[in-house]
Amino acid sequence: MTAFDDLSLLRAFVCIVECGSISAGARSLKLPQPTLSRHLRLLEERCGAALLRRDTHQMSLTETGQRFLADARIVLGHADQADQRLRQDQTTLSGHLRLFATIDCGQFIVTRLVSRFLQKHPKVTASLGISNRPLHMIQEGCDVGIQPGRITDESVIARPAGMIRLHLAASPSLAARFPAAEKPGDLKSWPWIGLAGSQFWSAKEIHLSAPGRAERSLPISPVLVCEGVTSIREAVLSGLGVSVLPEWMIKEELLAGKLVRILPEWSARDLPVHVVYAGHRLLPVRVSAFIDFAVDYLTRELAAPEA
Repeated sequence: MTAFDDLSLLRAFVCIVECGSISAGARSLKLPQPTLSRHLRLLEERCGAALLRRDTHQMSLTETGQRFLADARIVLGHADQADQRLRQDQTTLSGHLRLFATIDCGQFIVTRLVSRFLQKHPKVTASLGISNRPLHMIQEGCDVGIQPGRITDESVIARPAGMIRLHLAASPSLAARFPAAEKPGDLKSWPWIGLAGSQFWSAKEIHLSAPGRAERSLPISPVLVCEGVTSIREAVLSGLGVSVLPEWMIKEELLAGKLVRILPEWSARDLPVHVVYAGHRLLPVRVSAFIDFAVDYLTRELAAPEA
């Protein structure tokens, strides 16, 4: 071991020098005087040189001791600063958040969520990664993720944060081309647009349910499969096909008559939303605060009444 491996020995040496004697240093550190004397001897052994000249009347630094004192103070200063930063990280709302979300939720709901949190806590900054393949984002260093759909990473903690309601929607022009649908089976001949990514919903079949009726599974053969729900919405608006879309994404289009609900009494399975984070990490206060904020925000946002 070197003389700089044990910070307690460095603190003992500096305290002795600053207090003027071993006995005064022992009182300051609340240690027995023999214990502090052993610390000094051990430090000098590791240095391979005497650091202090001691006699019955006074104590003074050797030349090596003077140089070592300056270095010890620098090392202890850096250690104290690092400890202070660490404590601030654990006790104050400051620092940087590394977040991720799926594409469409991230561009809309999560961006608003993060903006609200940063406005509330101006000493926090954040980066937001957006991907529909978020499996290893936590392992790659992200703090928190907002993830709709099925959770496939068993290493994370996933806190429920509401449900996304899903509706069948089409453009009025497409709906006018086909006889009015009265049951799910009537939609077999309609052109469909599907979503890639099995963690959301299947691009090969749609599960529909209605009050008082058994769930129906409707096989589909999409004319277009997209990775993003925003792209699906645009394709549906253009009249290309019918699809399942989140209620929060099409409220304005439904109100404006640009889209219509198909089989409005039937709905696809609600999509759960989770706030995910690593369970084995000690969370800084900014991370735990964001998790609580996100769960509350999403639960309220997604529970808004239908348009």
